[in-house]
Amino acid sequence: MNITDVKVRRMQKDGKMKAVASITIDNVFVVHDIKIIEGDSGLFIAMPSRKASTGEFKDIAHPINMETRKQLQELILNAYKETPEEQ
Repeated sequence: MNITDVKVRRMQKDGKMKAVASITIDNVFVVHDIKIIEGDSGLFIAMPSRKASTGEFKDIAHPINMETRKQLQELILNAYKETPEEQ
């Protein structure tokens, strides 16, 4: 799997959510609404999710192992850091 494109849209308001990202995989599959969030230990990503009938949020799409999650997070956070604050 190759991430062939990362797009980041910074949020204009204050709060913990800093941006929303989209990734393209192998130039043929896109995942939208990956959130970039400021946590107590720094920035991290949250995969797209929806609220289940139990009130709990469940990821719609996500990496199935930690190595892939780390690679994805690194790519997205690097793109975030390179994105100008005012778009």
